[in-house]
Amino acid sequence: MHFFRKSFIIVSLSSLPFFSQAQTSAENIRLNQVGFYPQAEKLAIVLGEPKENTFHVKTADGKKTVFTGKLSPGKPNEFSQKPTRVADFSNFKNNGRFVVEIPGMGTSYAFQIQKDVHKAAAAASLKGFYYQRVSINLPEKYAGKWHRPAGHAKADTEVLVHPSAASAQRPANTVISSPRGWYDAGDYNKYIVNSGITMGTLLAAYEDFPDFFKNQKLNIPESTNPVPDILDEVLWNLRWMLTMQDPNDGGVYHKLTNPAFDSMIMPDKAVKTRYVVQKSTAATLDFAAVMAQASRVYKNYNRELPGLSDSCLTAAVKAWEWAQKNPNVLYEQEAINKQFEPKITTGTYGDRNVSDELTWAGAELYVTTKKDTYYTAANINTSEKLALPSWAQVKTLGYYTLARFSKNLTPAAQKDLPAIKKQIGQFADELLAGVAERSYRTVMGKSERDYIWGSSAVAANQGIALVQAYKLTNDKKYLQGALSNLDYLLGRNAVGYSFLTGFGKKSTMHPHHRPSVADGIVEPVPGLLSGGTNARAKEQDKCPGYTATSPDEVYLDQDCSYASNEIAINWNSPFVYLASAIEALQNQVGATASVK
Repeated sequence: MHFFRKSFIIVSLSSLPFFSQAQTSAENIRLNQVGFYPQAEKLAIVLGEPKENTFHVKTADGKKTVFTGKLSPGKPNEFSQKPTRVADFSNFKNNGRFVVEIPGMGTSYAFQIQKDVHKAAAAASLKGFYYQRVSINLPEKYAGKWHRPAGHAKADTEVLVHPSAASAQRPANTVISSPRGWYDAGDYNKYIVNSGITMGTLLAAYEDFPDFFKNQKLNIPESTNPVPDILDEVLWNLRWMLTMQDPNDGGVYHKLTNPAFDSMIMPDKAVKTRYVVQKSTAATLDFAAVMAQASRVYKNYNRELPGLSDSCLTAAVKAWEWAQKNPNVLYEQEAINKQFEPKITTGTYGDRNVSDELTWAGAELYVTTKKDTYYTAANINTSEKLALPSWAQVKTLGYYTLARFSKNLTPAAQKDLPAIKKQIGQFADELLAGVAERSYRTVMGKSERDYIWGSSAVAANQGIALVQAYKLTNDKKYLQGALSNLDYLLGRNAVGYSFLTGFGKKSTMHPHHRPSVADGIVEPVPGLLSGGTNARAKEQDKCPGYTATSPDEVYLDQDCSYASNEIAINWNSPFVYLASAIEALQNQVGATASVK
């Protein structure tokens, strides 16, 4: 996602204490390393050719057998052709800590069966944003051993307007203040486009499951106030985003960045001059969408945050108006660098088509204001197939919003509502198709196209689409499909990793994440989602060590592998949504809802 080339000293996985020889057998048994709900489907995937067709579930110490079952017939993996079998122990519903044993092959990593089994992972993935905060000390009271001084506390109050962003009112090198926000990924820059989908996803999670988040405490500095912690955390980035709008015309700067990426240093040691770079239509429309959505959400907290909701709506409308006057100002970094100094070589987030941003922003402004002009401008097309959300494709977020507020729409949108709901259902059905025939029994992995840069976010966003379909239909098959992708992210995948740092016996240990590399602490910052398997990672980051050729196996747990092992806020946010939704809806998940 963010390009950085440097030589690294790589710590071999085999040298880490939790990869002892006794646990090698666990490598061939892939399952959700965190655990399972008592009433939910419970699957483990067995690689290889076991001598027997039986498997056993045992207590974690291996002393007592509590369940015995039959392995499914062998099936070659769709990509690698490696033989796989399924151990289905869904009918075992006891609480406790267990392992799966395959006679002659060994035992799995230990896992938990209990209510609220993903509660800690959901909370940690949201608190991962706290660890990405800019402009503030992270004291030990809240950050534990990952405490650190504030990053960019001074630099982001003295940001220069890049010549590409200059205007009559703000000529080049004008100094502006743009503190707070989150570091975007493994680097230390801040990007409006990527903040767009990240914020939209987190705010949607709150809108869909407010009671769940009202009861969640993350141990962040704001945890004692009456505002839910998720909204306090979102607010840290929201206040930064507001500073990225030019008050003179409503346009929004594309990003706040160094000219080049920092080396692997701690944030407080990164002191180079930063710039806001060119306004763009994509950034401005993403901003408008987020601000319209935030205005709705924070309106319920006017007493605690007076004026915020109104300010957000005002900012959204001004951004929308700028975008109407400037409908196709694309961010083209190479062109900028031919014309202006200093040259900018950080993350581009360039987008050649902004029609999807227009749809999303129009839908959010329409739902917030009830003004039909926004709905008309959004160009809702009920005959097209929906696309999985990503930073470059946000149209479907607008459809989710319209369905979410179906009871509050004006007649202009009501007429399209049945078709919009049908679109979401058809999209979910396409995701579910064939799950029971695939070797890992997950929605993720239908084709090689799933294994892209940031494939973990593909899995999580697929899960969100399925949750949306469940909310519209109450059909539990969608919820089961969503849970299968959470299982994928936490270990039931072709590389056997839990991609969430700090969760699972074999989880990502060496993410491409500057604080995790530079802080001298063995364990990475917890609650961060690795980008995951990427079929083209080897050619994209040139990190030495790739040996896999199967698309679902190209992954390196090394910090030089930014194409498979970086972290990013737009990957964490759908994990937050998915894990939180599954927790909130856990009583609706049942083994009988398996996708067949």
